[in-house]
Amino acid sequence: MKPSRWSLVSVMLAFVLVLSGCFSGQTDDQADPAPKEDEGEKNAKEGTESEQESERKILHLNNKEEPGVLHPGLAQGTHDSWILEHAFEGLTKKTPEGEIVDGMAETWDVSDDNLTWTFHLKDNVLWSNRDPVTAEDFEYAWKFALNPKSASDYAYQLYYLEGAEEYNSSEDESKYEELEAKVGVKAVDEKTLEVKLAQPTPYFLDLTSFYTYYPVNKKVQEANPDWSHEASSYVSNGAFKLTEWNHNDSMKLEKNENYYDNDKIKLDEVQFVMIDNEDTAWQMYQADELDLVYPLPQDVQGQLVDSGNPEFNNGPDFSVYYYNLNNDVKPFNNVKVRKALSMAIERNTITEHVAQGGQKPAFGIIPPGINDVSGDFQENSGDLFKEDIEEAKKLLAEGLQEEGMEEMPEFTILYNTSEGHKKIAEAAQEMWRKNLDLTVNLENVEFQVKLDREKAGDYEISRGGWSGDYVDPMTFADLWVTDGPFNDANWSNAEYDKQIDSAKTSMDQKVRMEAMHKAEEILMDEMPIIPIYFYTKPFTVKPHVKGIFTPINRYPQFIYADIEK
Repeated sequence: MKPSRWSLVSVMLAFVLVLSGCFSGQTDDQADPAPKEDEGEKNAKEGTESEQESERKILHLNNKEEPGVLHPGLAQGTHDSWILEHAFEGLTKKTPEGEIVDGMAETWDVSDDNLTWTFHLKDNVLWSNRDPVTAEDFEYAWKFALNPKSASDYAYQLYYLEGAEEYNSSEDESKYEELEAKVGVKAVDEKTLEVKLAQPTPYFLDLTSFYTYYPVNKKVQEANPDWSHEASSYVSNGAFKLTEWNHNDSMKLEKNENYYDNDKIKLDEVQFVMIDNEDTAWQMYQADELDLVYPLPQDVQGQLVDSGNPEFNNGPDFSVYYYNLNNDVKPFNNVKVRKALSMAIERNTITEHVAQGGQKPAFGIIPPGINDVSGDFQENSGDLFKEDIEEAKKLLAEGLQEEGMEEMPEFTILYNTSEGHKKIAEAAQEMWRKNLDLTVNLENVEFQVKLDREKAGDYEISRGGWSGDYVDPMTFADLWVTDGPFNDANWSNAEYDKQIDSAKTSMDQKVRMEAMHKAEEILMDEMPIIPIYFYTKPFTVKPHVKGIFTPINRYPQFIYADIEK
């Protein structure tokens, strides 16, 4: 087997260590060296240090991409959140069973009208620099994300707070201070946080475990606005602390000795490499250089799904794979063209022969796993559109004619670098060529570049994926409201917005669910995005690693993991 990148690094490191043992490190003009250490004492000392290092429990993972930003108020992707979820903690957290339990907050009270929440922080919670975690750190963090100057893509997740949307949406800088003061979050004292909601929100407690709701150390942020850019200045309040960050190469988390639940944390270190090639990561796993691999190469998934391999794990994932269609670019502004492209994709072929991870073809946008008034929301929705090549040809011709175009111009699918995304894009490219006689180009870029280009509208079709931030249909449904921060398709529909608003302002589950079903039907009738499949979560983990758990809407969690020696 060809040596992996990590193997070569290990060899070079060993060589450097050998050299460092051959030289005293002193130059000719320095003082005479101290008397040599007795050889027996030296060997005993080195043996003790080696034993101590071998006893450390170190988990080796691959984060795939360089994090875009490791600031709770500014993060926006899984390449950020996997680190943040272990370096920080919110008012609440989730157990391996999915239960929402106390995190930084020990208890909380809710008013009879469900509008005022009062959180009482634990007495023994500290930042990694030993500052106390205070209610003011939460108030400061939430208002930081809402400040229009912060340009936080996830600020909208705080719109459930009274006055939050008004503050974040304001373009009048002279009113910022006044509007900020009206936001419904206030540190009553060092340990008491009062939160006032704009309307009752059934899933608000779930949101308090999401990273946009994490605290930020106010003193650190004000002293150094760039504190989150480097490990040397990084301060967090979770089970682990960031101690090394070699950009675009590797990161290291270490157990945070100041974490209040420190005795439950078994790992000493978590070492991340950043390898975007899934085949390389799989080779490193096979060479025992990684302890867990997610995601897996698609052909490997196909081999492992029914293999009975005890290292293979698979389960539901609260996520959907889709393509954005830039509705501002002709002819993707035409609903018939959009529907034609969707109808011409053969989803079963993609899930069975390309993705190969047991994924479910998606004929809607909200995945399985959410309770409806009765039953499962997605099962109750059923298939909201169909695949039909002949109808697709007809709609494409009509749509192009309406746009004054004789034929469909060449267009490009933009996707972030990944062998899996490439294979799916190639499959869609071939289906559109075969079924609609279209010429399609492919372009791969780094994940953060893709996100930036989508925000700028610099694409025609782009690969999209969304994992629910909390377990409610709204975490998907509100993505495509007019001018929404993640509405990268640049689509707008007044009736859709109305249904989403209705679902957000009611505590009646029947009213809420009916409104979101109607919204999803509108979305699929307009087809501004093309659903491909609902994800699963296939990964491999070494037998000596215990305690990994997989919340339905999170990457594999290692907070309570252990290494068996």
